[in-house]
Amino acid sequence: MLWKKMKDELDKQDMSVYQLVKKTGIKESTIWNYRNGVEPSFKNVCKIADALGVSLDYFREDD
Repeated sequence: MLWKKMKDELDKQDMSVYQLVKKTGIKESTIWNYRNGVEPSFKNVCKIADALGVSLDYFREDD
């Protein structure tokens, strides 16, 4: 679920995973692990939300 929302927002903002890595300081391999179902730490979710300009609630909401 997190990956889908992240990917949707990245596409919406025309931002690449590489750009997200640069904005957050999270390793690229870690970001790709999220695609494979690894749950991120709260700290990393906060960094991702800040980099994408969305609230933490964005990742909690169901589609």
